[in-house]
This record gives sequence, structure tokens and C-alpha cells, in this order.
Amino acid sequence: MSDTKQRLLEGALAAVNEHGITGVSARTIAAAAGVNQALVFYHYGSVDDLLAAACRTSTEARVAAYAAEFARVTSLRQLLDVGRRLQVRERALGNVSMLAQLLAAAQADKKLAASVGGCLQLWVDEIESVLRRLLAGSPFAEVADLGGLARAVSAAFVGIELYAGVDETGSEHALAALEQLAILVEVVDDLGPVSRRALNSRINRAVRRG
Repeated sequence: MSDTKQRLLEGALAAVNEHGITGVSARTIAAAAGVNQALVFYHYGSVDDLLAAACRTSTEARVAAYAAEFARVTSLRQLLDVGRRLQVRERALGNVSMLAQLLAAAQADKKLAASVGGCLQLWVDEIESVLRRLLAGSPFAEVADLGGLARAVSAAFVGIELYAGVDETGSEHALAALEQLAILVEVVDDLGPVSRRALNSRINRAVRRG
């Protein structure tokens, strides 16, 4: 990637953080990147396409940065601990604010919504991979939609990150509630074979009734 294209990607994210999504334009992006605004259109075609590329490139980098931590996770509680650290770091870097801006803009922009959705899917894929590894052999893995669960976890953390900006205590309570669910899964996994078979049977009956 050329230096100019990289500067434009970084400038787009900086412009979102500085001006908010409604203040983003070729001019504000170019100013942040230190280049002529005509280069926005030359390299990316439009401001929306540049924002989409910036979102994708930034998310790929952030997911890669946490890949080693995700790989070391051996329990759901550890996964939540990684999520906590991720939340703190990303907020300090301004990425939470940027995500909030992009999510808000995507509500009325289908093209941007597809791009932001694709970025969120990168996190979903990473979390789903961890969940499949952690829950292999667990009674929950037999009945749970792990892809859906990965989306729920991702959505929960996005919501908690945004919620923390207005209610820090409330966001901590939400994380504590997720930890309680993780403990419950660990308790179930520690049950003996007879108890686990009985639990599996009850879960399966409940799923069929549902």
C-alpha cells in the first residue's frame, strides 16, 4: 500500500474522531492526512468508500493485535478478561468513539452498514473460533448456536463499550453478569457423567419444546 493511501486511511479515522461522522468530508480527511483532498477520490472513489476501507483496515489490525491473547484463552472467564482489557485499550485509543460514530451513521446508510457489519463480523469470527474451542465436549455445544452466541457476545461488548461512556458502574454490572454465566458453564462442565447425561436430556427436551 502506498504511503498516501495509508495516510488517507489514518486521516479518515482521525477525522471521524475529531469532527464526528457528520463533520467528515474529503476536506477534513485530507487535512488530517496532510494531503490534497483530490487524492481522496483518486485513490478511493468517494468518502464513503474511504471510510469503509478505513474501518476494514483498522479492524483487521485490531483483531490481529489480540489474536495471541485469544489463542491463550482456556476458559470463558479468561475470554471475558480479554474482553475487559480490550474494552479499556480501545476506549483509550478512541476506537470506541469511532465505532459509535460509524454505527450511528450506518443506520441510515446501507452501503456503510454493509461495511461496518463486515468489520464487526471479523470480531464475531474470532470469538466464535474461541467459543468452539472452549465449549468442545460441553453440553452447551450440543444445543447452542455458537455462531449466534458469538454474535451475541460481540454485540454485548459493543453495547457495553458504548454504555460505559454514560454509565461506568452500569457497564461493570453488565460485565459481572456475563462472568456469572461463564461460571455457570464451568460448573456444568465439572459435573460427573451421570449428571451431565441427565442435564443433556433435560436441555434437549427443553429445546424440542421451544
